[in-house]
Amino acid sequence: MAEVILIAVNSDDIASTNQAKYLLQSISWEEQLSVESHPCYSFQNVRMWFLPKRILWEDHLDQRWLQATGETVTEVIFPSRHAAVSGKPCLPLHPIGVPHHPLGEEPPFGGRAGFAPPPNSRIAPWWRLLHKKWSKQAIPDFSLSLEVTHHGPVLDVPALFIEVGSTEPYWPNENAAQLLAEIITEGLSLNGSNESYSWSESNETEPVLITLGGGHYAPKANKLALEPNVWIGHMLANHSLPFGSQDEPGILWKQSIDAAIASTRKAYPGGRIVCNVEKKSFKGWQRQLIYQHLDNVGIEVVRTNAFLEMVKGCQAGQ
Repeated sequence: MAEVILIAVNSDDIASTNQAKYLLQSISWEEQLSVESHPCYSFQNVRMWFLPKRILWEDHLDQRWLQATGETVTEVIFPSRHAAVSGKPCLPLHPIGVPHHPLGEEPPFGGRAGFAPPPNSRIAPWWRLLHKKWSKQAIPDFSLSLEVTHHGPVLDVPALFIEVGSTEPYWPNENAAQLLAEIITEGLSLNGSNESYSWSESNETEPVLITLGGGHYAPKANKLALEPNVWIGHMLANHSLPFGSQDEPGILWKQSIDAAIASTRKAYPGGRIVCNVEKKSFKGWQRQLIYQHLDNVGIEVVRTNAFLEMVKGCQAGQ
């Protein structure tokens, strides 16, 4: 049974279709029979599937593809637009999920409450690749950023969104779409590159970082993921770690952490998973609860300087 990587294109999203356009132009894709009446293309072990709309609610694409084609999906890439109240033009990468949402309630932007799909192991390598290409072909006005874990859809395999944002005037930007299509092409080795951008057993000594706290644009992860030999798991902002009062802290913060850890472990089998906690994001009693819980579940907490030393040790051991 063939294993494939799925690129899920939102046909109702100009930022998504523009990235797909440049992907189709860059290599010789073969059009194949439609799946669920939607167009599909194939190249080597990669499939590109054009879905009609509402990509955040296109749940179980991995299972649907398997049922329709007999091919097993190992990961899903979502070229997409990005929307933000700030309106600032930005090119973000991020994992998905709503692990903090109360069970039994429907999340407003897709996903399943209390659940996060595995973070795609390509996030950190692609983040570094994006910076490398950015140094040669920066696009005026745009910035680069990782984003924290948020929104749907529901999947059982690793996923990432690669986006053009942040408001409607920027979504059609051709230069941005072409750059991100280059990241996808090179990052999936569709251009014949032998460089690996995904996790394997040979990387097991390198740290996999989960971040807790901070803002939506993951400032700590932005910095640390630029270091070689670093892998990124889920990144949870303050709003994804909801606490009640000190007397009744509730369970949502713990639910969110547990879901993030479980799916990060799934994405990085055998990986050395560590956690960085943004101290200023939490009150003292909140931090203590987080530290105690991470200790109980066997996750090491590392401060920024200690993490950087850990990474240097990995580099020295190569």
